Amino acid sequence: MEKNPAEEALILLRSRLCDPHAFFSLLPSSSDTNFSKLKFLISSSITEACNNSVLLLGPRGCGKTAVLELVLRDLLVEYPDMISVIKLNGLLHSDDNCALKVRLKSLLIIKSSSTLQQMAAFEFNFFSFLLDVMRLNTKTFQSLGIGVRTIIKKIDCAQASFDDNTQFVISMLRECGLAHKTIVIVLDEFDIFAQGKQRLLYSLLDAMQSVTSQAVVIGISCRLDADQLLEKRVRSRLSQRKLLFCPPSKDELERLLEFLLSLPVNSSLPQSYVVEFNKELRKILADKKFKDTMNTLLSSDSTVDQIMRFLFLSVSTMDMKTGILSIENFKRAVVRLNRQPKLEYLKDCSVLELYILVCMKRLEVKEQNSYNFNSVMKEYKAIHDSFQTPDYYARNVCLRALEHLIQCELVCFMDNKGYNQSNEFRPVKLLISPYELQLGLKENQSCPVS
Repeated sequence: MEKNPAEEALILLRSRLCDPHAFFSLLPSSSDTNFSKLKFLISSSITEACNNSVLLLGPRGCGKTAVLELVLRDLLVEYPDMISVIKLNGLLHSDDNCALKVRLKSLLIIKSSSTLQQMAAFEFNFFSFLLDVMRLNTKTFQSLGIGVRTIIKKIDCAQASFDDNTQFVISMLRECGLAHKTIVIVLDEFDIFAQGKQRLLYSLLDAMQSVTSQAVVIGISCRLDADQLLEKRVRSRLSQRKLLFCPPSKDELERLLEFLLSLPVNSSLPQSYVVEFNKELRKILADKKFKDTMNTLLSSDSTVDQIMRFLFLSVSTMDMKTGILSIENFKRAVVRLNRQPKLEYLKDCSVLELYILVCMKRLEVKEQNSYNFNSVMKEYKAIHDSFQTPDYYARNVCLRALEHLIQCELVCFMDNKGYNQSNEFRPVKLLISPYELQLGLKENQSCPVS
């Protein structure tokens, strides 16, 4: 039984879109790209045996970590014996107490030495933390010229001060430099490391001031002012190199969408099916409806992660009978990505509940920041008198409707100070935006036509 070509195409496209490096591997490799700049910086540090530092800044989801992984993957192939990578995350390693958990994992790696297993009973120190994340065993230290007895002596010293551990780190970096081995230290969530006394950053950057050391520090942060959070003593030891990552432009996005969604001609798929699939794809990409759909998507979130999720959902809804993508696939993907739970509640609201929400919105437009149920009822009566609407409900019914909106979390109380008071006197506020309220009124079938 022959396999359906649509199923093979779906598997191929899904595997491509699930690859975190697929998007950036298709970017042009010119000297102006962040990929080329970062690769040149690290490779020059390796070949010239010098220290360097750089900050990768940009919004979340713009590919800072993905580009760095691509660069490190290429460099590990070019210089397999000259580079070692240390990855630290500010969410885990900026606090000494959290780093204890990291050290316990290192016991599983270096469990061959019973002496090293005694680390679990000691307080955390900088060297044991660095030893853990570098994943270095005793054989590696011997190749770098560091004696095993020296390692055990340092680890067994439970009362070792921070300065002693810093001196040991300097000697370790010196031995790595003499062995022509560059240490690449990646500090993810760099802005978290910049909080507090910044002892970790200072000791690390100060150790790099030695001529014999050979290391590259790469900070990753979503804050554009991450370098301004540093103390003067730390900032003076950090170079001012910064690479800014931005969402892809429209021209880049159009080219990348065609690359990501096109089927390869030299694949095992039937040639006629590949030609037809790519032809229909180009028609979709040139269609004005598709461009409007993309504008709707990018208006809320233009990051690479959002684009890849959108393409994966679009491909997953492809018709398996025809095996061809359609504009409806992309429209349904946008709806699923922009799905808002509050709109689901608005669809089921009664006419009275919609009246209350509209009244609260009118009060906010009038710049009345604090209002309660009595204020809402006055506005409700004003609407009834102005438009002569047939829908007018009793006060106790309106109060129950307000309480139901609070249960649905469309409305909430301003504070918890008046929990002993009646609900009609407690200040309330609206939890939905004007745009969400407008969409809810349009989609609610029970809403009367004005």
